[in-house]
Amino acid sequence: MTDLKESARVRTAGAKRQRLMRAAAEVMHRQGAERTTIADIARAAEVPVGNVYYYFKTKDELVAAALSEHARQLDVLTADLDRLPAPRERLKGLIAAWVGQRDLAARYGCPTGTLAVELDKGEEGGLDVEAGKVIRLLLTWAEHQFRELGQPDPDGLALTLVGAYQGMSLLANALRDPGIMEREGARLLAWIDSLQVA
Repeated sequence: MTDLKESARVRTAGAKRQRLMRAAAEVMHRQGAERTTIADIARAAEVPVGNVYYYFKTKDELVAAALSEHARQLDVLTADLDRLPAPRERLKGLIAAWVGQRDLAARYGCPTGTLAVELDKGEEGGLDVEAGKVIRLLLTWAEHQFRELGQPDPDGLALTLVGAYQGMSLLANALRDPGIMEREGARLLAWIDSLQVA
């Protein structure tokens, strides 16, 4: 019976930690890391502020948790896309997912990109490096798709694709125009369709 109680306690603690990580990612995307307080995250996660300190001792730990959550969400997305039979379909699915977030992007920008830019203004070699790792995960996945398509310079094509996403997110946000995501997404889809299989 004690083992069952302990197992339930561990599951509950894990679920609460995950809820706090999701809340940190969401709130920091909407407000930025600098403006976000631990109380904001506690409120979004619907837990007492003291519970946040149990899992995360500092705000930097919460920023790292938000980045981990972004990486987890990217893993979920790319795992879903990897079920598609061909790399062209996977790349187009990624673009469709980006366009599907157009309203959020127009209001707040790219979750990871905006956080990476904000963290880059801080101390070098800290959380800015962690943000770069999340973006690197996306680049590596896209590079693999272009390589599977038989494209020359797959790492350059991945950089072009992810750079285009960051640019359209930034412009949609700056101009508060989700239509930018739709129009540029359509251009990216046409570009992917134009690539010849080697």
